[in-house]
Amino acid sequence: MQAVRRLNEDISWVGVDDRRLHLFENMFPLPHGVSYNSYIIQDEKTALLDTADGGVLPQFLENVDYVLQGRPVDYMIVHHMEPDHCSGIARILERYPECRMVATQQAFRFFDQFNNTTLPEERKLLVKEGDELCLGAHKLRFILAPMVHWPEVMMSFDQKDGILFSADAFGTFGTLDGCLFDREIDLNASWLTDARRYYTNIVGKYGQQVQAVLKKAAGLPIRLIAPLHGPVWSEDIPMILEKYDLWSSYRPEDPGAVMIAYGSMYGNTKALCEALACRLGEKGLRNIKVYDVSETDKSYLIAEAFRCGYLVFAAPTYNNGLYPKMKELLEDMQSLNIQGRKCTVLGNGTWAPQSEKLMRQMLLEMKEMEVSEKTVVVRSRLSDAQNEELEAVAEDILRRLQA
Repeated sequence: MQAVRRLNEDISWVGVDDRRLHLFENMFPLPHGVSYNSYIIQDEKTALLDTADGGVLPQFLENVDYVLQGRPVDYMIVHHMEPDHCSGIARILERYPECRMVATQQAFRFFDQFNNTTLPEERKLLVKEGDELCLGAHKLRFILAPMVHWPEVMMSFDQKDGILFSADAFGTFGTLDGCLFDREIDLNASWLTDARRYYTNIVGKYGQQVQAVLKKAAGLPIRLIAPLHGPVWSEDIPMILEKYDLWSSYRPEDPGAVMIAYGSMYGNTKALCEALACRLGEKGLRNIKVYDVSETDKSYLIAEAFRCGYLVFAAPTYNNGLYPKMKELLEDMQSLNIQGRKCTVLGNGTWAPQSEKLMRQMLLEMKEMEVSEKTVVVRSRLSDAQNEELEAVAEDILRRLQA
């Protein structure tokens, strides 16, 4: 049974929702599933834009057959050669022997590597920055987007309808559930959270490259953005472009928001952070989120670190080093190039406290991180004598937020 949607009279979505996959790239939780988007343009020539993951190929191929109604695929356009989008390419090329694959040089090399084969030259159409492909009324212009988030990535712009086929850029986690366009979904439910978590964890490291692509996109008369995951953007294009500009420049989305992330073995570091959160709430702060790094998956914490302007980290000493879950989070932040945040660190240790010093050192190794000198280092648990120290930390956070 087919499950397709039309973008317009000539262009159809033939993608598939995946609710069975629990971890994206076997790392990131998918509580709302994920969509693999693929599109067909039917003109004098037909073009299939990307395929889908191997786990959903039967549905994908059924969707393609339904839309084409016996027509051949003239061009197989590959925007991104990652397996969740390219697993059906070999099947398409086998089904349609006259089909030519349209891709960058690196994408052809990756195809050969994934398929342990060499694609014949006559089946390749190599494209570079600014090249165009005429399908009839529809003419696609190709835009290279290296390292967003793989080196072979490109986008294509349909000059007739003003549609930017954007590869993984502007994508989100979450299944579409029949609602293809942003205007058909509630962005304030889970979609914006999923979009932020998708960008920050998948593309977040490559802010400079995303900024370069945004500059290219600024010169295009875009009416729709059709990514490889999530909804097609129509009404909310200015919003998602603004978010990508913020995220890729590493500016906090909400400068007044505070994230408190703690690791706690027996509840004492947790109690320290709960006490701090209450003091901040009493002082009028309203956007405070407290997370247990052992309970909350890192991908959510990374997304919050991108969103919030102020970050507090608290953890115990462990084997004379840093609590492992906190160390993993800070290493991920380093890897994803998070920068330009105001921070506070709080430590704990029963006999040889090291965690505060180690967290401070890791944060200062990141770019433009402002780590406060105000801190509390508890021995086992917060003592009554340290209440004034904690109050001073809360006052310091409030002052720095208002600066």
